[in-house]
Amino acid sequence: MKFNFKSSYLVLGAVILIVLLLFGGRMFKILKPGEKAVIFKPYTTGLDKDNIFGEGFHVIAPWNELEIYNVREQQREETMDVLDKNGLSVNVDVTVRFNPSYSKIGFLHEQFGVNFVNVLVIPEVRSSVRQVAGRYTAEEIYSTKRAEVEQSIITETKKALSANFIDMRALLIRSINLPAQIKGAIENKLQQEQEALAYEFRLKREESEAERRRIEAEGIANYNRIINASLTDNILTQRGIEATTSLAESPNSKVVVIGSGKDGLPIILGNN
Repeated sequence: MKFNFKSSYLVLGAVILIVLLLFGGRMFKILKPGEKAVIFKPYTTGLDKDNIFGEGFHVIAPWNELEIYNVREQQREETMDVLDKNGLSVNVDVTVRFNPSYSKIGFLHEQFGVNFVNVLVIPEVRSSVRQVAGRYTAEEIYSTKRAEVEQSIITETKKALSANFIDMRALLIRSINLPAQIKGAIENKLQQEQEALAYEFRLKREESEAERRRIEAEGIANYNRIINASLTDNILTQRGIEATTSLAESPNSKVVVIGSGKDGLPIILGNN
C-alpha cells in the first residue's frame, strides 16, 4: 500500500486546526499595559506565586489557567456611618487610591482572589474609619482634632492594606457630616469659645497697657523725687547766678539790679 504524504499533511493540519479552534483561547494570552498575571497549574504544581507574567504575548498549556490582575492605580469612594466615642452617629465620605503590589500578585490571589477590592480593600477602609472614629468625640472628629483623626485613619488603613499586598497611594477624607442638631450645638459652642478667647485677649492687652502706664508713672515719680532731693537752696542760687551771668554777657541791652530779686538774685529790668 502506497503511503500518501499529502493526505497525512492534510490530516495533521486538520488536527492542528481543530486543536487551535478548541484550545487557542486558552493557550494564547495577551496581557495589556497595566496588567500582570500568575499561572495556576491544576494538574502539577498548583499556583505559581513567584513567577509574574508581564504585558505582552504568552503561550501556556491549555489545561493551565492564567489569572490576570489590573495593577493600575484604582480609586474607590465610600460613604459610611460610624459611631463616635459617645455613640453618636457620624457620616464620613472617604476616597482611597491603591494598586496591588506588583511582585505579590500570587500571594494576593491565593488569599483574596481577583475580587480583592470588595473582599479586602473596602472592608479594611471601613474598619479603620470605624476604629479611629470610636476613639474620639463627634466634636473632635468634626473640628478640634480633625487633622489628627484623618492622619490616624490614613496610617492605620495603609498599614492594614500593606500587610495584605496592597500599596495604598492616598486616602482622602472628603467630608465629615453630623446630624444638624449636634452640628449646630458644636458650632455654637465653638463660637462661644472663640468669643471668650477674644475677650480674654482684650483683657490681657488692657492689663498689659495699665501695667505699662503704672511702671511709667512710677519712673517719673522716682525721677522727680531724686531731682527734688538734690535741689538745695544753695544749688538753686548758684543756678540763678549762672543764668544771670549768661544773660548779662549777651549782646542785648539790659539793666541789671543787683540783690533786688528773691533770695538776693539780680533782676533784669530792661531788654532791647
